[in-house]
Amino acid sequence: MSVTMEKTVRELAMERPGAARVFESLGIDYCCGGKQTLEQACRGAGVPVNNVVDALEVAEQSGDATAGEINWQEAPLADLISHIKSTHHHYTRQEIARLRPLFDKVCSVHGINHPELLALRTTFQSLADELTTHLMKEEMVLFPYVERMEESVFQHEPVLPPPFGTVQNPVAMMEHEHDSAGAALRTLRAISNGYQAPADGCVSYQTLYKTLAELEADLHQHIHLENNILFPRAIALEQAN
Repeated sequence: MSVTMEKTVRELAMERPGAARVFESLGIDYCCGGKQTLEQACRGAGVPVNNVVDALEVAEQSGDATAGEINWQEAPLADLISHIKSTHHHYTRQEIARLRPLFDKVCSVHGINHPELLALRTTFQSLADELTTHLMKEEMVLFPYVERMEESVFQHEPVLPPPFGTVQNPVAMMEHEHDSAGAALRTLRAISNGYQAPADGCVSYQTLYKTLAELEADLHQHIHLENNILFPRAIALEQAN
């Protein structure tokens, strides 16, 4: 399958095995910035588009995707939601709880010599607070409605009107909050010099940066599943009924 420059990063991430991993490794935004064409995304990331095309081709030819990976574009929305909650929501909460005391420990030891840690902790705390509320709103408002809507369609029953007018309203709010999270992640990466611990960084310092990098990667995949697959499918289901 040849790579078309006019295709969006979102489309490529959904269609091509291993594309999300390639984008992640090259610093290309395929979640919040998924509506950009490949050429636009490469320009924004400062990566030669030919290099990305080659990497995508290699990933596909080498079977870089996980064998038997679920096609979330076709699986029931309830299954996708369950996956997001049990995998990404659980991981996010777990890592936030782990990172808060780790930040305090590293800042208390290295904060004087590395004042950027204090700015990093402030940005992280804001992101963590926003994510905590964001996950709760998804689980209490948007996700249950999408599940009920899909179940009504499966049962050939009338879809009850949502209390928020249309599913597009909470989706728009969640996407806006995803954009905010994406901006915070970019700030964290910039302050930490790409999560590169300094030469005098202790094991806890290195662990902090490694954990932040892993959280960033998981949030990218998390937001990709929602922005690029769950939300468009939920809107299309509502409009078809």
